[in-house]
Amino acid sequence: MKIPKRFMCVIAALLGVGGVALFESKAADVFLETKRSEFQKIPIWVMGFGDGNAGADSGNPIGAQIAQILKADLTRSQVFEVVGEPISTLEFSQSHCQGTELLGKAKGSGATVSSWGRVGRKNSKLVMETCAFDGGSEDLALGKRYVGSPITFKLLRLMVHRWADELVSRYTGDPGIARTKIVYVAEDAKGNRDLFVMDYDGFGPKQITADQRLSLMPAWSPDQRHVAFTTYKKNNQEIVLLHLASGTKTTLVSAKSLNITPAFSPNGKLLAFASATEGNSDIYTLDLTTKDLLKLTFDSSADLSPAWSPNGREIAFTSDRGGRPQIYLMSADGSNVRRLTFEGQYNAAPAWSPRGDWIVYVCQLPQQGFKLCRITPDGQKRMQITSGPSSEIDDSPSWAPDGRHLVFSSTRGGTSHIYMVNVDGSGLEQLTTGGTHHSSPSWSPL
Repeated sequence: MKIPKRFMCVIAALLGVGGVALFESKAADVFLETKRSEFQKIPIWVMGFGDGNAGADSGNPIGAQIAQILKADLTRSQVFEVVGEPISTLEFSQSHCQGTELLGKAKGSGATVSSWGRVGRKNSKLVMETCAFDGGSEDLALGKRYVGSPITFKLLRLMVHRWADELVSRYTGDPGIARTKIVYVAEDAKGNRDLFVMDYDGFGPKQITADQRLSLMPAWSPDQRHVAFTTYKKNNQEIVLLHLASGTKTTLVSAKSLNITPAFSPNGKLLAFASATEGNSDIYTLDLTTKDLLKLTFDSSADLSPAWSPNGREIAFTSDRGGRPQIYLMSADGSNVRRLTFEGQYNAAPAWSPRGDWIVYVCQLPQQGFKLCRITPDGQKRMQITSGPSSEIDDSPSWAPDGRHLVFSSTRGGTSHIYMVNVDGSGLEQLTTGGTHHSSPSWSPL
């Protein structure tokens, strides 16, 4: 089987930074304007948490750690603006977290929302009780009690994340993302690249593959139980399905050729991917029940990086059929193919937003190199998200399930790491540290 040279460039790039230099390209004369969200954030005062006899895993009192985690979650949500400082010596209320004095402090604070609570041990279990007061009411707006074991810092963080998500849901009607995960590729000192999973804020990275061969391009299943990824076998690539709970691996696409960029359909029934089975890269779908394959693209160009629309009716993908890599759209059966991006000579790695209103992608900009941009599916609006010198390569964008955040890899600082950013380009936050290479992040569904 002869692989076209342009497709070999694709593979080489995916093994490097993670998919940026899929084809050769030059800087494009295009100006993309960034517009910040006009959403009015809700002022919230995190009063603090009485910590009773819960103990602490570090020098900080456990109540102070809870307040710190909660403030970070609420700030990242983009729903709330955290105001004021926690009370330094918050009482451990004997009436759950609803003490009269605490409610009085909340009412007198002037904040739109106030949140506080207490944490302790009971019957060898960790107990956290939380309250929220809405300034527009005389009563508590929300109260929750969380109980679990074993008593670990990881469990405490989960409880705090759940409370943050409760607050987001209360004031937006949408689920929060504080309990979501990110899967990504990390390289060790020996050059092995394996998959890791971490909390959405970068905490607790856990290795989930150890195959002593390259594991690349992970993608979550809609039910969060599986991750599909590409791995090498006898110099070819196969697509494997990993069951996270058991560690069981199942080969979905055998290594008869080059197979890359897997993507689950929203209902979890199909897997789209790119394969060079017939000599050049085309987009296929695999029925995960019947194992039937359907070829969607038939152009002599290199087609790859399929991304499903939220309703499952369309697929965005990258193709150089016009001479340079651009984003194209097609129906899920391969019909109605049309070009989406026209500005610039390089646009690739599309990812469809959860609401279907934007497609984020890697764009090449004058004097800035490879950065992240977004475009509406009708092509009428384009906006730049990230910026910086051309030496900083941004790549592999993936949406948070709330549609307000993105995760991506970047060589800012000289080493490829995973970053989070708000969709308007604000709130840039590095999630990974150490190591030699981190890339190809994928944000879990809710």
